[in-house]
Amino acid sequence: MARIFETNKLVIASHNLGKVREIGELLAPFGTETLSAGELGLPEPIEDGITFIANAEIKALAAATASGLPALADDSGLEVEALGGEPGIYSARWAGPSKDFTVAMAAINGKLSGITNMAANFTCALTLAWPDGHMESFEGKVFGTLTWPLRGNRGFGYDPMFIPTGHAVTFAEMEPSEKHAMSHRAHAFKQLIDACFKNS
Repeated sequence: MARIFETNKLVIASHNLGKVREIGELLAPFGTETLSAGELGLPEPIEDGITFIANAEIKALAAATASGLPALADDSGLEVEALGGEPGIYSARWAGPSKDFTVAMAAINGKLSGITNMAANFTCALTLAWPDGHMESFEGKVFGTLTWPLRGNRGFGYDPMFIPTGHAVTFAEMEPSEKHAMSHRAHAFKQLIDACFKNS
C-alpha cells in the first residue's frame, strides 16, 4: 500500500518554470502549498538514470533530502517511434544548454525528413519522495503524431509539434485545462493522487 501524503507543503523538484506551473495547477485543488527547487535554491542533481522513473527518483530524493520536505519530481519526454524512441530521457538535453526547444524540434523534424511514420508519445514519470528516503513512483503516457511547422504558443517543450490521438490541434494550441485533462502528466498524476492523497 502506498504511503499517504499528509503534510501541506510540497517541493516540486524542478527548475523548469513551465513544468512547475503545470504541476502546481494540477495540485491546486488539494490545497497543497508548492515550492519549487529553483525558489529554494536547491542544486540540480546529475540525472544518470536510464529510465524516466529512475531519473524522477534521483530528482525527488535529492530535493526531499536537501529541503527536509516531501518532494515531487517529474521526468518526462517525447519518444518518436521512427527514431527508436529518441529523444526519450534525453528530451531536455536535445534543447541544449539554453533549453531552446525550437532547436530540439527542428532537429527531430530534420531526422524525420523523408519518413512517413510520425507516431510519437509523451511519457511522464512522477516520484513522490520523503526526507526519510521512502518513494512512490508512477508513469503515464499519451499517444499521438508529430506535425510540422510548429503550431500554437501555449504549453512548453515539444507541445507545438505534438497532436494527441483523436484531436486536430497540438498541445500548444489547446487550452491548458484541456491538456491537463488528458496529458501524460495527467495520467501519471491521477495514479499519484489515487494512491497517495486522502479524499481523492
